[in-house]
Amino acid sequence: MESARPPALELSQRTQRRVLLACVLGSSMAFIDSSAVGVALPAIQRQLGAGAASAQWIVNAYLLILGSLVLVGGAAGDRFGRRRVFMIGVALFGAASLLCGLSPSVPVLVAARALQGLAAALLAPNSLALLGSAFSEKERGRAFGAWAGFAALTSALGPPFGGWLTDAVSWRAVFLINLPLACVTLIVTRQSVPESRDPAAGRLDWVGAGLVTLGLGALTWGLTAAPDRGFRDAAVLGALASGVLLLATFLWSEARARAPMMPLSLFHSKTFSGANLLTLLLYFAMGGMFFFLPFDLIGAQAYSATQAGAALLPFSLVMGGFSRLAGRLADRTGPRVQLAVGATIAGAGLLLIGIVPLGTPYPFGLLPALLVLAAGMTLAVGTLTSTVMGSVDQRHVGVASGINNAVARVAGLLAIAVLGVLLSAAFTRSIAGIAAGREARALLAATMAGEAIPGVEGLREHFHGALGRVMRVAGACAVLGGLSAFFTIERGKPLPRTG
Repeated sequence: MESARPPALELSQRTQRRVLLACVLGSSMAFIDSSAVGVALPAIQRQLGAGAASAQWIVNAYLLILGSLVLVGGAAGDRFGRRRVFMIGVALFGAASLLCGLSPSVPVLVAARALQGLAAALLAPNSLALLGSAFSEKERGRAFGAWAGFAALTSALGPPFGGWLTDAVSWRAVFLINLPLACVTLIVTRQSVPESRDPAAGRLDWVGAGLVTLGLGALTWGLTAAPDRGFRDAAVLGALASGVLLLATFLWSEARARAPMMPLSLFHSKTFSGANLLTLLLYFAMGGMFFFLPFDLIGAQAYSATQAGAALLPFSLVMGGFSRLAGRLADRTGPRVQLAVGATIAGAGLLLIGIVPLGTPYPFGLLPALLVLAAGMTLAVGTLTSTVMGSVDQRHVGVASGINNAVARVAGLLAIAVLGVLLSAAFTRSIAGIAAGREARALLAATMAGEAIPGVEGLREHFHGALGRVMRVAGACAVLGGLSAFFTIERGKPLPRTG
């Protein structure tokens, strides 16, 4: 896992283009799925009768497995063959998507989403590894740039496309659309992508993978169950304590493993540690925003799923349109100031979302806040990636990138669990004169799903107020991330960019 990038194979330009096509198509399934599911969740709640905790698990099951196993997925490709593991991931993602689309109940859907997470952990890191082995050193920047550009495009189109599918067909179509993509990807990969592997790859760190998965799973279950059961519940306390203990054991195991999935020695670099702390805080904030805001738009503000998806589109368009300009600015100024300023501006955007009154027209309320948020994220994200890659020795860039990717996924997982506790507490406190306990949680679930409750008024206003508190906390986390970057990212000349 700590080896340098694989040497390029000598391939024709036609074959290289097909490798790029296969990697782009395979990755697009994960990108579209991740960004489109959010606007479909209220419809899923209504049809399957999912409560607030179940809605969280529909997303968290995916993030938990992906964040825990993405490093092992990359290592498996190095050892057993990147093409083979990539194809297994693509086939598994297609099968899991079919199961998602046909799910008759919430437990089946959550299990299928976990299977999707496993598939994404296999295909995502190996798509980049296949590109690295197919293109020479001089050509990789262009190939990775094309891959990243398509990733940004599919992520941008995911919410409006997912919203349209939900309204015009069904929420099930959001998952079933992956089937033709998976079939085409497998055909192109089988016909045109050559196999590659790392002869020096070591053993897979199954112990570390198991510990981090169980630890994060226990912690997430405890936080998600707490609003219903209470923090004094024995099962909740046991899950939280077990999660902390398992994660501590994971760190102990990684410090002693011969081939750890997360070499702790990399964190001796102050810049690497600071960049990952910023990643944790910034993606925590963004994970909370992208999960909870569609519920407010659809449940409290009566947007259709298509309208909710389209409302989020300007954010992605700004990031996709100005990322290259932000990269050039980082080349001139260095990463420290740009990361700090970008995260702080992003935090300001989230704070603005948190204070927009219910009923404010979109052009005068949410849109300006999203544009501020997008400006901050544009400054920070690309620079953050190059900072991570430039803070370690060249032979460690692969595992450094993988760790940073895993941190971002785990941040989203924790955001949904932690901010879900805050949302529930704020909402139930706000409607204390109307309902309490499980009845209040049932009203929260109904409001999130956009259902009207006969004889109960003002629930949308209460939910919007609770959502505002969540957005303000998320904004504070982003600002805190900016401060941490200012004090941990080392001064000096700009760090090398990665294409």
